[in-house]
Amino acid sequence: MRHLALTLLLSMTTLAQTLPAPSVVTDPKLISGKNNLEATKLSIEKLYMTRVIGGSSWSPDGKTIAFISNISGRNNLWTVPATGGWPTQLTVSDHRQSSPAWSPDGKWIAYISDYDGDEMWDVYMVSAATGEVINLTNTREIAEIAPQWSPDGNKLAWEVKPKTSSTWEIDIFDIAYRKVSHLTTGTPPELSNGGSVWSHDSKSIAYSQHHAAGKDSNIFVADVETAKSVKITEHTGEKHYRVNDFSLDGKRLLITSDAANGYSNVALLDIATKKIDWLTHDKWEIDARQFTPDGKSVLWEANVDGNTDIYVHNLTTGKTHSLPLPKGVNSPGGAATAFSHDGNQMLYYHNGPQAPNDLWIYETTTADMATGKSIAVTHSLVAGIRSDDMVEPQLVRYPSRDGKWQISAFVYVPYNLPRNAKNPAIVYVHGGPTSQTVNSFNRIVQYMVNQGYLVIAPNYRGSTGYGKEFQKANFKDMGGGDLEDTLAAADWIQKTGYVDPKKLIIMGASYGGYMSMMAVTKAPDVWAAGVPIVPFVNWFTEIDNEDPSLQQWDLATMGDPKKEEDKALLHDRSPIFFVDKIKAPLFLLAGGHDPRCPKSEAQQVADAVKKNGGDADLKIYENEGHGFARVENQIDAYRHVAEFLKARVPPQDCSCSVE
Repeated sequence: MRHLALTLLLSMTTLAQTLPAPSVVTDPKLISGKNNLEATKLSIEKLYMTRVIGGSSWSPDGKTIAFISNISGRNNLWTVPATGGWPTQLTVSDHRQSSPAWSPDGKWIAYISDYDGDEMWDVYMVSAATGEVINLTNTREIAEIAPQWSPDGNKLAWEVKPKTSSTWEIDIFDIAYRKVSHLTTGTPPELSNGGSVWSHDSKSIAYSQHHAAGKDSNIFVADVETAKSVKITEHTGEKHYRVNDFSLDGKRLLITSDAANGYSNVALLDIATKKIDWLTHDKWEIDARQFTPDGKSVLWEANVDGNTDIYVHNLTTGKTHSLPLPKGVNSPGGAATAFSHDGNQMLYYHNGPQAPNDLWIYETTTADMATGKSIAVTHSLVAGIRSDDMVEPQLVRYPSRDGKWQISAFVYVPYNLPRNAKNPAIVYVHGGPTSQTVNSFNRIVQYMVNQGYLVIAPNYRGSTGYGKEFQKANFKDMGGGDLEDTLAAADWIQKTGYVDPKKLIIMGASYGGYMSMMAVTKAPDVWAAGVPIVPFVNWFTEIDNEDPSLQQWDLATMGDPKKEEDKALLHDRSPIFFVDKIKAPLFLLAGGHDPRCPKSEAQQVADAVKKNGGDADLKIYENEGHGFARVENQIDAYRHVAEFLKARVPPQDCSCSVE
């Protein structure tokens, strides 16, 4: 083995400035709410009528933006002038749509759509002029996602996976001949390909190949004509490399990698020499995005403890600027590019705790983009909802129970709340587990806070945003250390002086639903109520019934039910075997077409709890998947959640009715 000859050459000649550390609260007694005597009571209906804005794409002439929104109650494709104005619905479907990509000639917009949330996506094209829709794939047992146009407009690349397969491959679709060819084939079941990026001459595609366990990934460059791929990130050990963009001359790639220090950072990778030049070297999660149209600068986004800013880095001067955008979660928009055709406008998303995700345009006439102004393109906060009625969370940090980690969390304190130890609190657990609670808009959290519930949302071990070591800290230990971190959040919020220890609620979706079930079974005396949303509860049945790609992840990160040495751990971490310990009433939600956490998981809980004489309500939405896309189902589901919590764990002076 010639490891030294294959190892990447690393350079750190250009480094951005260290990102400033955020202000955090470590003493729970320093948490305090604000007075706002003009704050009004919110309603579930109005909150869930605020619009959801999804993927977006520039028209080639820079005059129009295509985007996904649920303005009609369904996630369909809309267009809006880049100058702002009334949006126009381009597609009408009862099924959700995603990932719009405008063709270089401006005639077509590619997008994907599935069936009642089953994640068996097809690729479609819609005429930008007439609204004519064409299903390009029409494969009910095969999923195709992430369509990307070649710069010459002759081809589409997309990722493809049969329902029974665990591996994503990359296909190329010839527009003129309506013919599909394979760019990658025969990838082992524990690996998958994705994140395709076209070279500017349309001759090559760079893509990333990642391991199911998330422990390793590489970058390949493929010749489109011959379908021959070359790995350009040969390395030893477990490191992650992800491609983001090609340089204009096709000689370098803009990449994101944790190879330098265990945290995601930005670098340039020379394709011929395999040499890496690091542009950042920080201990926060920094993700590369793209080159500017002139090729002289690059964009990246930096996630600092749940707040994300956009940076532009001049490759000639080495200077880096943070764009003057509002605090919250900011990220470049667009499909192939965030920039308009003239390069003077950049499309981005802004999402903050007091306002939903919206599309904005950042206008600048300066080469370094350091100064400019932002103009809103979409307006999601509708139906009389005011930002002033929303609560901005406070960033806190507390030690894990085992002393190994500092755990970050966001704490929401209702307006005008007395510090009298009589208030209920919700521990809100994010899914994933490789995900993160960030400083963004959350409808059900804002509603419950508005009704008088404190909320603490911890980023337990296993979360993203805090480096590779932290993210891997719950491998082969799910429902163990991460549960202890979640229970520590319940301990911490009680010390603020606001909370009645007998009024603690656990709530979360997906893996957060699993954690909610672990909490009520492993620490039954802590909780007054639990709300597991689309949970899994039994590692044995979950692994048998889930999507094969997720199955590979579970086998690699938790264990194999068929192996004797793994059975004891999987049994101990399956809350279904401990339902007799549950003391708190439960309200569960599930989707009938969920391929990730099948409805049978939640059904097991409801049946077992009732058999034991316990209190568990289950509501299944048969036309939904993993999470709910239809607005009427969102309203109905969270109305039931609110009614359940107000009845079981009422806030102070609660009228116990939902407006």
